[in-house]
Order: sequence, then structure tokens, then C-alpha cells
Amino acid sequence: MTNIIVVFPKAEETKGIKSLLMRNGFSVTAACITGAQALGHLDGLSDGIVISGYKLPDMMYTELHECMPKEFEMLLMASAHLISEGVEGDIVTLTMPLKVYDLINTVEMMVHALERRRKKRRQKPKVRNEEEASLILEAKKVLMNRNNMTEEEAHHYIQKCSMDSGTNMVETAQMVLSMMK
Repeated sequence: MTNIIVVFPKAEETKGIKSLLMRNGFSVTAACITGAQALGHLDGLSDGIVISGYKLPDMMYTELHECMPKEFEMLLMASAHLISEGVEGDIVTLTMPLKVYDLINTVEMMVHALERRRKKRRQKPKVRNEEEASLILEAKKVLMNRNNMTEEEAHHYIQKCSMDSGTNMVETAQMVLSMMK
């Protein structure tokens, strides 16, 4: 589920956008009328989308964007005149008056992009500390010496045993070492 925070200077606008999103299947984490409230809700969230108006009671959208964690994206909704004055490169914009179809499609696009980035982050290989790496290397050496395996074969063996047993590679390497010594 993607965290969506709606922040507009008028409570009616905020409630209207929140309601519109919810009717179209999105879950809105928070609805705010100030940038400070929005930033407060961002604490503790891993990523998401902030849908904001141009000028909030306590700050401009640019200040809110600067204070947001980098994992969050911003969707700025403002008049065509204000958007034409120039918006930072990584802020998605929609012109007012709002077309419901445009809002829903844009939010869907942003949600899919966030999900792809989330998936990519999860797929990054885990960085092992020196002790864990040496433990795996030692288990590979034992397998190579005792079973005449290449390093690649020993690595694949530990990896497969790890997946089959539902343990991580370090735990599997420890099991190999305890059984073979």
C-alpha cells in the first residue's frame, strides 16, 4: 500500500481530494492543511506521495518538497499560470481546474513507479559484514576441499541449501561448518 498525504490550504479542498481518491480505490494516509502537519505525518513512513497545493498557510510547496524524505514524491496541483512559471524537475504537476480522470491516472502512474522502486530496493543484494563474509568463505573452502567442488559450485550449494531450509546463507554456512568439522 502506498502512503498518500493530501495537503491543501483549505480544508474543503483537502477533504474533496481525499474523498475523490478514496472513491477510486486509493488509501489516503493523512489529510492536512499545513506543510508542518504533512511533514509530521511523513515521520515514520518509508515512502509515498504528497499531493500538495501551490501555497500552504505556513510554507510554499518548494519548502515542503525540500523537507520531504527523498523516498517521497510530490504531485503539485496549481493553476496553469503558476506551473508555467517553472517547477523543479522531479515534481509531477497537474493544472487546475482539476480533471478527475487526470488525477486518478497520474496518481496510479506515481503509485506504480513507487512500487517498482520498492521492488528494486528489495532485490538489491544484502551487504554482509566482514565476519559473515569470512564465515561463508570458510564454508566454501571446506566444501571445495572435501567434495572437490569449484568455488562457484560451493557457493551454489550453500545458496540452494539456504533456500531449501529457509535460512540465510550465513546460518547455512555455520551448519556446513559444524557438520564438516
